[in-house]
Amino acid sequence: MTTFSIGEAAALLGVSADTVRRWVDGGRLPAARDGNGHRRVPGEDLAAFVRDQARRGTEPEPGERFSSARNRLRGIVTEVVRDGVMAQVEIQAGPFRVVSLMSREAADDLGLHPGVVAEAVVKSTNVVVELADPG
Repeated sequence: MTTFSIGEAAALLGVSADTVRRWVDGGRLPAARDGNGHRRVPGEDLAAFVRDQARRGTEPEPGERFSSARNRLRGIVTEVVRDGVMAQVEIQAGPFRVVSLMSREAADDLGLHPGVVAEAVVKSTNVVVELADPG
């Protein structure tokens, strides 16, 4: 079974190691001590924790529209490059850089500029999955 150190779990979740320790100490995230006394988080438990966190708050508020797109990355707009017709918008969502090409009109209507909080919503039929560390 794959297990992760507190630091590895923190890096995967985009939070500090102290945050993961608090979750473990508070009983929100299971962990067990290894032979050296270090806490290890089972991979299946970490996946379940992340899945449960992602599902919270996904129900629409009354009057709110709902979307079939499930891949949402909330972040901060770091750059907007506009030309006559198109705009390239970069969002930093945790450790992830997301780049979107859209019409200039759409970028203007949304008021996109560096410093604005935005959500990249991704709906794709082709997603490539690679192992981060095949070892």
